[in-house]
Amino acid sequence: MRIVVVGDVLLDTDITGSAQRLSPDAPVPVVEVETVRRRAGGAGLVAWMLQRDGHEVQLVTVLSDDGAAGELRAALAGISLAAGPSGVPTPVKTRIRAGAQAVVRFDEGCAPPAVPEVTEEMLSAVAAAETVIVADYGRGLTGNPRLRTVLEGLAGRIPVVWDPHPAGAEPVPGVTAVTPNLPEALRGAGVSGGGVSAAVRAAERLLERWQSRSVVVTLGALGALVLPRSGLPQVIPAPHVSTSDTCGAGDRFAATLALGLHRGQPLESAAEKAVLAAAGFLAGGGVASLHRDKEPARLHSESLDALHAAQQVRERGGTVVATGGCFDLLHAGHARTLAAARRLGDCLIVVLNSDSSVRRLKGTQRPIIGEEDRAELLLSLGCVDGVLVFDEDTPEAVLERLRPDIWVKGGDYREDQLPEAGLVRTWGGETVTVPYHPARSTTALAAALAQVG
Repeated sequence: MRIVVVGDVLLDTDITGSAQRLSPDAPVPVVEVETVRRRAGGAGLVAWMLQRDGHEVQLVTVLSDDGAAGELRAALAGISLAAGPSGVPTPVKTRIRAGAQAVVRFDEGCAPPAVPEVTEEMLSAVAAAETVIVADYGRGLTGNPRLRTVLEGLAGRIPVVWDPHPAGAEPVPGVTAVTPNLPEALRGAGVSGGGVSAAVRAAERLLERWQSRSVVVTLGALGALVLPRSGLPQVIPAPHVSTSDTCGAGDRFAATLALGLHRGQPLESAAEKAVLAAAGFLAGGGVASLHRDKEPARLHSESLDALHAAQQVRERGGTVVATGGCFDLLHAGHARTLAAARRLGDCLIVVLNSDSSVRRLKGTQRPIIGEEDRAELLLSLGCVDGVLVFDEDTPEAVLERLRPDIWVKGGDYREDQLPEAGLVRTWGGETVTVPYHPARSTTALAAALAQVG
């Protein structure tokens, strides 16, 4: 899969520290600097996310020849670049944070430049793409007429996702999806108000003005509104995430949406995965998480990060509870067990047997429901905070990674049937059981369904 990201790049600098006193010169916090990190922003962040996820990506952009551009090239190491000269200084955005709280942001070299020229190398790279993401950050590149001609020729033939900017050029006609956030959509369409109703009105106007095949308005905590050229608008809800910094969520959304469309997923399905991916990105720490090693496992369906959720609970001094099983044909007995387990601590992580693991344990006719749907059903329960899917026959390996404080099983298990209990004790955890409800079981339910036909 050859993905080409087209757009403006900038250098993001994150200065993080702690603030425990006010300056004697003015009533402002004094931030004791602990870390200074520099990363690619704008289209560079989109390309870096895709490359980090293991995808072949090429970035088409323009760069300066100043020191900040050198920092940018270093941040983009490993990504194929087709870059022409920008003719202006590199835009730099510096964010200062005290803990998780943003204190101030300084912008340098961010005045609107003239439309830059494009090179033949840049145009050839775009023309050879299998999927294109246009990440417009208002720096003029998307207004170049030669580039727009190539992009318009691709629209309708391959997936093209256009993430617009209020100061940027309008999307070329025929692109697969344009992804403004709600304020951008309302401002661009001249619609007042807020919420879903206003988003629908704005999307309808923008769909006609841009002549795109769809408009997908990201709604922040509400999720996203998908408006195709034919059909009703669909609202895709987002899981709840507590965060004070949404930087990078739109880039994660656009990247995941484009991946789904390239794989042939319907627009609504691709948008659903994109909403979950953006929420998971924020739950995992947002842009701050980009400096950490990639987590070895994530919640299924690219939802919130279960390992990170457990870590946050531990950092607050809370208790991490885990339980596990196949959870094929979720029934009332499962719900009671899960609710009882959740009451024992501050978060509940379910470790779930994969489809192949279930087949080895229960035979070729199982599972009845695939692992992706089983994970989604579990995540829909208010008592479940995360799901980790494991492929082994027993949960020891995944428990070693999660290290819960309490491991919970149904009361029908004896201690000699739970070899993982000894493992849990090695890090100071405890294994407990909760009441078992014998009249409710997946096997009995499956048999009843077979009789019904």
